[in-house]
Amino acid sequence: MADIAVTEQIIVGHQGMSGNERDRRELAKCSITLRAHCLIQGYFGPMTAFAAGAPCWADVMLSDLEAGKRFYGELFGWTFSEAAPEHGNYTVAFKDGRAAAGLMPKRDGRMPTAWSVYFATPDAARTSAAILRAGGRIVAEARPVGDLGTLLVAADPTGAVFSVWQPGIHQGFGVQGEPGAYVWTGLSTRDTERADAFYGEVFGFESVADSPASDERFRPWRLAGQGREIGGRALMDDYAPAEMPPHFTVCFLVPAMDDAVHTTTRLGGRITVEPVGTPGGPFAVFTDNQGAGFGVMAPK
Repeated sequence: MADIAVTEQIIVGHQGMSGNERDRRELAKCSITLRAHCLIQGYFGPMTAFAAGAPCWADVMLSDLEAGKRFYGELFGWTFSEAAPEHGNYTVAFKDGRAAAGLMPKRDGRMPTAWSVYFATPDAARTSAAILRAGGRIVAEARPVGDLGTLLVAADPTGAVFSVWQPGIHQGFGVQGEPGAYVWTGLSTRDTERADAFYGEVFGFESVADSPASDERFRPWRLAGQGREIGGRALMDDYAPAEMPPHFTVCFLVPAMDDAVHTTTRLGGRITVEPVGTPGGPFAVFTDNQGAGFGVMAPK
């Protein structure tokens, strides 16, 4: 989602204009609102509401935005909006004209090159309080991003970072569960019991012990009262380097795993986890040509 420094960037951009500080701030607010409406109407396309706790959006932070567009454009068949300078050059990716994900350039080289997942909430302030009660921490306080919605960044008690999105005129994905679109998110953690308790308390996730995919290391999650699995968590054991922190992996669907492997390596990416069979189809973890990791699934 548009980065959380949007308001400051637009205000700074108008500091050379005449008028007092209040006028400049009001102009900044108007600029955000106008741009948000243009982004939604011209870029995001048709969207549907998401249940509280459901993964509703994903984006990646990159050092080279244009290189990212070339990589993901060829791998997933995405097209892209024009970058919005007043929104940190945030760029929306589309699959067949529907919003599939976001790309944004890093403002600071110390920031991670990584994909982020967003969970839907009707009330970011209430979710923030729930995160703290459950033992998590707030990385970036909830704040509005124009009329698009409200963004909150947090970390669970095991250290994995995630985002929370209270929708305004941007609900989230316009497409998912199709080739070239988001399909799944998975948490890798060294404390699965603590993770289950945290996400159960904050978002109502239920661990599905009787799923065909469940084993001693992995459990899918579903929202309370729903049958569809919306993600899962896996135990980070000896296979994971000690320096690797707990994290979410954002996964996308591709038509064929072999083709995706070939395209990724040809474009300068790497296969971090080789394809393995799962009840839902082949799964692998790739790293793009700038270092951001993401998951890939293919139909059976």
